[in-house]
Amino acid sequence: MPDTDLLAEAGLTVAGADAPALTRIRLRLAYDGTDFSGWARQPHLPTVQASLEDALALLIRRPVRVTVAGRTDAGVHARGQVVHFDLTEAEVAELTRGRDIDPMYSLLRRLRGVLGRDGHRVLVHEAALAARGFDARFSALARRYSYRIADGPACWDPLTRGITLWHRDPLDVNAMNHEAASVLGRYDFLTFCKPREGATTIRTLQEFSFTRGSDGVITARLVADAFCHNMVRALIGATLKVGDGREAPGWLAARLAEQTRDSRTVLAAPHPLVLEEVLYPGDEALAARAEQTRAKRAAHDVVPGLAAGASPE
Repeated sequence: MPDTDLLAEAGLTVAGADAPALTRIRLRLAYDGTDFSGWARQPHLPTVQASLEDALALLIRRPVRVTVAGRTDAGVHARGQVVHFDLTEAEVAELTRGRDIDPMYSLLRRLRGVLGRDGHRVLVHEAALAARGFDARFSALARRYSYRIADGPACWDPLTRGITLWHRDPLDVNAMNHEAASVLGRYDFLTFCKPREGATTIRTLQEFSFTRGSDGVITARLVADAFCHNMVRALIGATLKVGDGREAPGWLAARLAEQTRDSRTVLAAPHPLVLEEVLYPGDEALAARAEQTRAKRAAHDVVPGLAAGASPE
């Protein structure tokens, strides 16, 4: 009998003891977020989730609910997004249309064909049977984002403007890296998040750095166990203020300690932000990681009065 928790997460229900066994499918995809109103399905608005689920519904001939590794905001892109969904064994077999081919190969080709009608704004790179215990969201160890910045007309390139922030003033990369290093670790990032009701704003920021390439463009790299809503853009926006001299060194650490989201929390533009990769443990550790993450989320990980950097008991 299928696991009821997995079914509920996939938007399905158990009809009884005769309910069909489910097969979990894992997709890796990329998308241009320019014309999407974010990841999550919204009434009467174009979203990545709606595009993908509508394509799957056309192929499977029923509504299919996907679970995503990490939601992205309106205008944000992805190169390495990951989702999962569940099909019955019969539905997996039907993907081949009676031909002697791998069902996942057939799913990949057919999905690309359907999504291609929308101008390939969403492209599925990989379709595979998920390892036992895999959960796109809860099994993840970390998410990695990038953000491109061109500071001054000499670096501005009209051909990459759609994925690059054009910043008018020169930026001090060393100062920005010093600021970024000051907020590495496990903290309550409330100052830099748009809180969701009942959700924690405690995160572990594992990497945060800025590198200027040979073309003069600065690329930020951020890795965390998970990111809160707007967290990456708020961190970038705050760091830019120090990089161009609007704020003194130490601004990020001071703001982090305040744990107050106010008018000084400024979001950097969404279009240069890209979800590059979602990191997972080995197959043997997927189920344990998912269980561990669910336990933390269930406890909300929030303790009133918790100091920044402290760990809740």
